[in-house]
Formats: sequence, structure tokens, C-alpha cells
Amino acid sequence: MYFRDQNIRYFSTLDSIRVPNIMRAVALLIVLAITIAGAFLVFTPWVQSAPGTGTVTALNPDDRLQDITALVSGRINKWYVRDGSRVEKGDPIVEIVDNDPNLIQRLDAERAQLVAARDAVANAYKTAKIDLNRTLELFNEGLAARRDYEQAQIRVENMRGQLAEANASINRIDVTISRQSVQLVKAPRDGVILQLNAGDSATFVSTGQRLATFVPTGVPRAVELYIDGRDVALVEPGSPVRLEFEGWPAFQFSGWPEMAIGTFGGRVAAIDLSAGVDGRFRVLVVEGKTPEETWPDERFVRLGGSARGWVLFDTVPVGYEIWRQLNNFPPQFNASPSDISGQTAANSAAQSSAGR
Repeated sequence: MYFRDQNIRYFSTLDSIRVPNIMRAVALLIVLAITIAGAFLVFTPWVQSAPGTGTVTALNPDDRLQDITALVSGRINKWYVRDGSRVEKGDPIVEIVDNDPNLIQRLDAERAQLVAARDAVANAYKTAKIDLNRTLELFNEGLAARRDYEQAQIRVENMRGQLAEANASINRIDVTISRQSVQLVKAPRDGVILQLNAGDSATFVSTGQRLATFVPTGVPRAVELYIDGRDVALVEPGSPVRLEFEGWPAFQFSGWPEMAIGTFGGRVAAIDLSAGVDGRFRVLVVEGKTPEETWPDERFVRLGGSARGWVLFDTVPVGYEIWRQLNNFPPQFNASPSDISGQTAANSAAQSSAGR
């Protein structure tokens, strides 16, 4: 009835209802927050970065942890170092002696016998050559048979073979004497003895057995960072990196690196072309050349220590970086071999049933 009445223009009850002020304030705040958030996502700059963890290592593989091995088989006679000793190139580390104290003298005597035998063969070879020349002259004059000339040739060749065999025997004994004489193991370069792996004078070691663990000092350091495959496409050699070393208090804001405190700079030196078993890529970071990229002394940042890093990229809006982080590969669930075989059998059974 009221709708048909032309004189009633509105409902008085509805007209009396007013929106609460608190709701107006909330709506205004929501609109204002959406506007500010949109402006923040569009206009706020953000430095893209790829975080990763890793360890401190040496840049050159020859400068990394090394094993000092025994050059000859024998018994340990004396240690010149202990765990933690600092050595310079050429410093003695350990002395090894053979179980036979007269081994070198015996080898020298054996070599003298071989030299005497070689000299006798050499003299016989010279005599055989003279006899060959004399037989050749007689053969040319018709005073010697051809058989005598051929036998003289055979004797010369036999003497030549015996002389070569005697020289080879002397070379072999020289090698043995040289190896047995090198019984003092020395430091290959400046470094520190981390750990001794052999015992005292009652310990027998064989050639190639590990005696001690050695690490060089004063070597160029690097950091091995492992980053996600989502970010590796943006990494290039020379890209700047911010590093946080174990034991150093630091504050890092990846989006605004200028606000970082306690971090150190670096540069990307190399990137692995293949991922590891966990799907991450190794990035090798080296110390920069500028003063702000100088790393602490090696007694504060040692080889093998843990490190965290952020490889820095271009500056983009915050919204773009959020979109890039969300635009990732879907999760992959690794099924066990039994599950895979069971699933394969189930699929085969289903196909057989469908065929029937």
C-alpha cells in the first residue's frame, strides 16, 4: 500500500538510520591503507638480492687443506712439530728411518757391485767390437769364413744388450737410494700443522700414508655461497655481494643495503654451471679491491668458517620484487622407489583393464 502511495517519497525509518562514525573512519582508513600500500609497491625502490649460505675457503685449490704423506716406508724417528705449530717452507716436520739401519750402506755396496759388472761388460763390448773389425778385414781378404764374421756380430750385439741391462740396473738402484735417502719430510710452504695423524717412534708408516694435516697461511680467501636456482639467472661475474661472517654481529636489510651494519663487501668470481644435489648453485665470492670491501684478518675469519651472503642485483619497485618471489616453480614431491614401482604397476593394471 505504501509503495502505491504517490505522496510518500521515502521511508521515515530508513531515513532516520545513520552510518556510525566509527564505520566511516574504518572505511576511510581502509581506503587510505590500500592507496598507501599501492603507492609503496609501485614507487618504493628495492634492491634485488639472492641470499645464500656457505663457508670460507681458499681461492686457489692448491691453498686449501692438504695432507702431508710419507715419502718412504719406515719407522718414525722424530717429530719436529706438534698440533698448531707454524712452519715455514722447508722446515722439517718428521724424520723417518728404515727398520734396517744399514740399508743405505747395503744399497751403496750393491750399486758398487753393479758398477763393477757394468765396467766389465763395457770392456768386453769394446773387445768384441775390435774382434768384429778384425774379422771383417780378414773376411774381405778371404782369410776368414763368413760364419766367423757373423758370430763376431752376434757377440757384439749380445755385449750391447748386456751393457744396456747393466745401466738399467744401476738406474734402478739409484732411484731406490734416492728414495730411501729422502727420509726427512719438510713443509711444502708456509702454514700451520692442524693435526698429527701418526704415532711415535714405535709406529711404522708406509709410502703415501698420511702423517699430518697442513693448511697454508697468507692465501687469498673466498666464500662459497649456495643460492637458489630461482635467483641464479640474475647472478653475473662481478656482481656485488654483502657478506656476514660467523662471530661478527651484523644487521643486514637486503632491500636497502646502505642500512647494513657489520657486513663486508665482495664480488662474484665464478658461478657453477650445474646445480648440486639439493638444487642450489655454488657462487664463488672473492674479496673486493675497495677499502669498504676489505675483509677482516685471517685470524678473525678463518678457512672453513660459516658465512652468509646476499648477491645484489638491480633496483626495482617493491611490487615487482614480491611478484618475482612469488613466481616460483611449484613444489616437487620426491617419491620413493617403492612408491614409483607401485604406481607403475597400478598404471599397468589400469591399462590392462581398460584394454579388456
